[in-house]
Amino acid sequence: MGLFKRKPKLKNQYDGYLLTLMNHLKTEWEQSKVMEEIIVEEHPKLKAERKLSQAKYFYLFKEAKIREIKGK
Repeated sequence: MGLFKRKPKLKNQYDGYLLTLMNHLKTEWEQSKVMEEIIVEEHPKLKAERKLSQAKYFYLFKEAKIREIKGK
């Protein structure tokens, strides 16, 4: 029976980690959008970094939706 009591605690721990990671990736994505707007010449590496951070954020967003996690 002790194992069943640990699962919600472990899930809550990883849910918190997921929210923290989502906040970090959202900030990274927003910063890359700003950098891309500031720079006059289009640089393929910056565009790729922005798209990668956007994809990571939306992947975690879908995972949070599946886990029914509500953020701030």
